[in-house]
Amino acid sequence: MRAAILFLALGLTQGAAHAADEAGREAARATVARQIEAFRTDDAATAYAQAAPAIQGMFPSPDTFLAMVRKGYAAVYRARTFRVDRVEDVGTDGVALGAMVQDEAGADWLALYTLEKQPDGAWRITGCQLTKAPGTST
Repeated sequence: MRAAILFLALGLTQGAAHAADEAGREAARATVARQIEAFRTDDAATAYAQAAPAIQGMFPSPDTFLAMVRKGYAAVYRARTFRVDRVEDVGTDGVALGAMVQDEAGADWLALYTLEKQPDGAWRITGCQLTKAPGTST
């Protein structure tokens, strides 16, 4: 009986562990919003600063990072609209952020961002997957 109570207590404690509380989720949203705004104004330094160290390590400077985004992520680079739909925990130190994006040409996209909480408490972007929204032609 004692073992069952201990197991239940441990299960509840582990289930309560979240990557982010509401303030953390809002901070993650703000990180992505800062990057989107930086893309709109070609502020390479600010856009680059929102990326996690692993992403920064793949691109030696803010300018090379921005060039990659222009080429491979045009929908978010010049998003006409950007609206976050959901933020969910991923593991104990990450969140996934789903968003609806409309590109410059008016095409709709789904964006899935992943973010990781850094040792200093800041949320940084670890990735972004873009897919055309259902019903959108290529």
